[in-house]
Amino acid sequence: MIEVKNVTLVYGSGSESVPALDNISFTVGEGEMVAVVGPSGCGKTSLLLILDGLLRPTSGQVLIDGEEVRGVRRDVALILQDAGLLPWKTVRENAELGLRLQKRRESVDGILSALGLNGFEQRFPAELSEGMRRRVGIARALALRPRVLLMDEPMANLDSLTRERIQNLILDLWWEMRFTGVLVTHDIEEAVFLGQKILILSPRPARIRAVLENPGMGEHEYRGSPEFLEQAKTLRRILEMNG
Repeated sequence: MIEVKNVTLVYGSGSESVPALDNISFTVGEGEMVAVVGPSGCGKTSLLLILDGLLRPTSGQVLIDGEEVRGVRRDVALILQDAGLLPWKTVRENAELGLRLQKRRESVDGILSALGLNGFEQRFPAELSEGMRRRVGIARALALRPRVLLMDEPMANLDSLTRERIQNLILDLWWEMRFTGVLVTHDIEEAVFLGQKILILSPRPARIRAVLENPGMGEHEYRGSPEFLEQAKTLRRILEMNG
């Protein structure tokens, strides 16, 4: 599905150049959920922007179904950390935004209902809690019915209970829609809960230091299991070694 081949990214040139990614290669299978973790500033968001086609690598390439990514694709959606809502548009209008930009007429009612936003369609972002704003951002991405969903820390800075609710919601939607997902996160437990495979990046310039297979992912009950706790310990140990 997704093939990342020897991707290197350098910002600027000459003495002002800043290397961000160094020879990154990995694959994501159809319908697979992959979590990406690493130190702050190591290039995780840059990698996500390359996968989305918003940023071109300095060298290397990204393929989706064998086709090189050269720009934004209709079958790929990106969820930003701050939700990126337009404050002058209602919940419904924000959720429909991607569809309207693509000149599509599908209804967002089902997605809004699944995300617990029915009854709030005419509210504006300033009238919503932070958790609800994040859900609107998720709704806008999922309204496109993407084959690939890219997530840049969509649960960052939320309280623990809200964070877990949205994690559970993303898991439920993944089971329902079977999108291919790439989640960037700083949170160890979140990576273990939502990543079938976890990529651990080094400090900048980011290289892949380790790949942790996580076959237990996929059920809500996994979060409280001994296997989950052991995987979280393993991931923490790898991150501490590479920090």
